[in-house]
Amino acid sequence: MSGTVRAAGCVLWRRPPAPAGGVELCLVHRPRYDDWSFPKGKLKRGESPREAAVREVLEETGHHCVPGVVLPMVRYAAKGRPKEVTYWSAEATRGSFTPNDEVDAVVWLPPAAARERLTQPRDREVLDAALRTLPGAFSPSGV
Repeated sequence: MSGTVRAAGCVLWRRPPAPAGGVELCLVHRPRYDDWSFPKGKLKRGESPREAAVREVLEETGHHCVPGVVLPMVRYAAKGRPKEVTYWSAEATRGSFTPNDEVDAVVWLPPAAARERLTQPRDREVLDAALRTLPGAFSPSGV
């Protein structure tokens, strides 16, 4: 599709310390849009979507990750142009967050709280798809 903005990101997750169980999901706050979403960004020239997703997670959250299952592509209009975002479910391995110009905060939340915090309904659909793939995750409703 000509003129389509291509982007990639991850539903970044980790296992919380015992005895909590389940998973926690990482959301980023972008002050430019005042929204909560999953880490994502545009592909650079010559970069694969998977490479971009891993790079964006590191840039926006400070965490390294291991991408797993590819999730359904999200399509929407951004600034009047079609945009396609490919997401992966990705386990956080190590790292720490430092606020920057693009992302001023991250939170790690259980699925139900993450679902409530997400700004865009389309991100809730990505969350639901990710939860179906995660080991020990709760149902999409968080129950």
